[in-house]
Amino acid sequence: MSVNASITDLSAKRATYYSQTRTEMLPFIPSNTKRLLDIGCSEGLFGAQLKQKLGAEVWGIELIPSVAELARQKLDRVLCGDIVEQLDKLPDRYFGCITFNDVIEHLVDPYRILLALKRKLSPQGVMVASIPNVRYFPTLFNLVVRGEWRYEDEGILDKTHLRFFTKKSIIEMFETLGYRVMRIEGINRSSGRKTKLLKLITFGRMSDIEYLQFACVARPA
Repeated sequence: MSVNASITDLSAKRATYYSQTRTEMLPFIPSNTKRLLDIGCSEGLFGAQLKQKLGAEVWGIELIPSVAELARQKLDRVLCGDIVEQLDKLPDRYFGCITFNDVIEHLVDPYRILLALKRKLSPQGVMVASIPNVRYFPTLFNLVVRGEWRYEDEGILDKTHLRFFTKKSIIEMFETLGYRVMRIEGINRSSGRKTKLLKLITFGRMSDIEYLQFACVARPA
């Protein structure tokens, strides 16, 4: 039997994976942000929107050199490499907002990173994160009904994900690390019939299952 290359090649991604604009996250960025750090900035399209919209100075950190080079054409400064290795290059108490768009779940130790980044935020600075929801209905259905937990090139079960979160565990993570969660909302909603039925029969107690991700805004307490 031949080996499925999509399982063994961790770098396998669709062509547009690093060029997502993530416009659904723009409303979560404080309108008074003047300096922003986008961790996992990809090609810089999200940060470029904020430069235009807010007139903000935008920094980025990107792991892949070729992708970081594209981001440098759009952002004010881009550091290339693992976030752990880039921390000392970031100025203290400088950024009004630090963003993670579907990045935290890729980190070996996200707790250490979130703690360390506190000192990089300005006094009123906030952390803004989009985090995949492992209780998303299609994932839940495949696990409970079909008995499947199949890793893929991207999505909830991206084969490079090292951590998995629910709405409740996202809140617990930030609060345990000394943050105050100011806002958390589901994004990228699924409106399938099965999802609606499960919500109905559980009297809304499983309303979180319809969201692919949760967007969270947190501030050091």
